[in-house]
Amino acid sequence: MQDQLITSHTKGHHLTLLERGEIAALHARGESNRQIATLLGINRQTIANELSRGQIDQVKKVNGKLRYYRVYSPETAPIRYQDNRQLSHRPRKLEKVQDFIAYFTTHFREDGWSPDAAVGRAKTAGLYLPDEMVCTATLYNYIEAQLLEVRNIDLLEKTGRRVKHKANHKFKRMLTGRSIDDRPKRVDTRREFGNFELDTVVGKRNGQESVLMTLIERKTRFQFVRLIDSRDADSVNHAMRTIVKDHGDVIKTITADNGSEFADLSRVLDGVADVYYAHPYRSSERGTNEAHNRMLRRDFPKGMSLDTVSPQDVAESARKINDLPRLILKYQTPTERFNAESNRVRRRAAKAATAG
Repeated sequence: MQDQLITSHTKGHHLTLLERGEIAALHARGESNRQIATLLGINRQTIANELSRGQIDQVKKVNGKLRYYRVYSPETAPIRYQDNRQLSHRPRKLEKVQDFIAYFTTHFREDGWSPDAAVGRAKTAGLYLPDEMVCTATLYNYIEAQLLEVRNIDLLEKTGRRVKHKANHKFKRMLTGRSIDDRPKRVDTRREFGNFELDTVVGKRNGQESVLMTLIERKTRFQFVRLIDSRDADSVNHAMRTIVKDHGDVIKTITADNGSEFADLSRVLDGVADVYYAHPYRSSERGTNEAHNRMLRRDFPKGMSLDTVSPQDVAESARKINDLPRLILKYQTPTERFNAESNRVRRRAAKAATAG
């Protein structure tokens, strides 16, 4: 009579403890590997591997002499399987890359670098051989596994990231000048240098304290940050004049928030740059500004009185952000890219002036 299946094994799954017990019973009964495989509906090679993996040495006394022999143990097989799985993993690289880990930790703590910034900068600068550092994904895995001083709670972007929801604001407010809809389309591509976004960052919302004015160049992500007396047009205009005095030759356009503090920008920048205004309640139209404002919030959180902050504190915070290597800049810093672009514009202008 043809043998019938004892159990129904699910293909692709590991052997269960019940199946291992049945293998032990059939093997002890003298059934061949082929017969066991047929009865249990399991591949013959799987049976052979299981019997080999689960062998243990036994001893018994026969006629006063010790006799050694081997038997299959269904309890031993899964333990050896797990041990073999552990040995099959590539050894962790952590011990070999301690210098790089120290490099990352130092820049993370002192300069606010992200894991990707540290990895990218180290690669592009040739600071370490491939075997002396790890990739960004591995570095994040080390942090997730709590193998480093840096923890997930320290990664502000990771813990603070929220699910995006589609906004549908019904509020309306009149634009104070030319709309962003009139801005040249080439500005959107970020291929052209000299296009800026402008905003203010508030500490305490009482309308009387100092605020931060941020002006960021869209292509290089370089950001000017100034501590101004108040969130009003006079304070903004004064700060803008100081920036224009040194960098007006590289400013082509400025896209500002639709706040009243920016109402006089067109007059201040007349003959220097074109000014455009984002739609009310559309912060996404100044995405670069918003992203960098979140970075500033690490040093100047909401609710903090900016009257207690010095211009030196603001300058140091801006320096850290501008000296942060960026993936989008091929791990150069905004400062490096901004200086290179500015020098290129000025050399071109000088050459044109000489030719004229």
